[in-house]
Amino acid sequence: MSGFLSRRTVLLAAAVTLTAAGATACGGDGATSDGAGRTTVRIAYQSIPNADLVVKNQRLLEKALPEADVKWVKFESGGDVNTAVLAGAVDLGLAGSSPVTKGLSAPLNIPYKVVWIHDLIGDNEALVAKPGIGSVKDLVGKKVATPYGSTSHYSLLAALTAAGVEPSSVKTVDLQPQDTLAAWKRGDIDAAYVWTPTLGELAKDGKVLITSRQVAQQGKPTADLGVVTNDFAARHPEVVTAWLKAQDQAVAQARTAPDQAAKSIGAELGLPTDEAKRQLSELVLLSAKEQTGPEYLGTPGAPGKLAGHLHDAAVFLKGQKAVDAVPDEAVFGRALAVEELGRAAH
Repeated sequence: MSGFLSRRTVLLAAAVTLTAAGATACGGDGATSDGAGRTTVRIAYQSIPNADLVVKNQRLLEKALPEADVKWVKFESGGDVNTAVLAGAVDLGLAGSSPVTKGLSAPLNIPYKVVWIHDLIGDNEALVAKPGIGSVKDLVGKKVATPYGSTSHYSLLAALTAAGVEPSSVKTVDLQPQDTLAAWKRGDIDAAYVWTPTLGELAKDGKVLITSRQVAQQGKPTADLGVVTNDFAARHPEVVTAWLKAQDQAVAQARTAPDQAAKSIGAELGLPTDEAKRQLSELVLLSAKEQTGPEYLGTPGAPGKLAGHLHDAAVFLKGQKAVDAVPDEAVFGRALAVEELGRAAH
């Protein structure tokens, strides 16, 4: 891999207000304990067909932590997750590599770290255009939808740049997946860079111009990452370890019993098992042991290449004026939760 990034984006103020209110009810500063001494952990998740939905559907974390109250909160984008973390509303969660890069850069400077790679994005994110548009170069002057700040947004900019198209020559529109589908059906947009399951709906009568797998081969890969707040990781290491082990268990199931995993994913997404299995196959999942390798998170004292990929992404995003400044690569190295991952991998 040579330059990570990932998905989902801007926040609906009402959603954040509700989430923040929920955080206040729980205590507002990360995992809390009620009068009986039970720990509450808030987990941000998204509708992505990876092993995270297996953990949720099969209640793997709840089974591992019977003395804790596990609360799953759904978000539409990684940008939304970033806002919720800043509001003190979630402790652990999934966000794409692009939102995480933005989160670790100015002006956000979110105090969280990367503890897991949920998936390497492949063909499940793509640029789809209306009939008559045959290549990325044909998008000049066209209206293209994507969730701003998401991995799809990052991949769109990378695809345009690689094709020699000045991004400013394309009319980009900031739309979440469901809004993108509605705009597509109305004929309000000419193309969209988005992820499954919306991608599949657009592809029924559109043409896929390029996928994130192909963008990755051009040097701009993307991923869905698991993040944990620094405060939560310090106060509840046993919960982080249990969460990581549950994720690792779900990845193993997705590899050895894909039908079982797909059934859970389908139940969460409202998809037939066969379709969920197909979407799952479009992602690359890594075990905890694999993620401790030098290509990914690495080990204590030897941060993996993910740090460099996030730094490269920040340089790209700075060029697009999506972040104020590019942190030193060491900042991203320190943001890799290698100690937490190492405990769970053994």
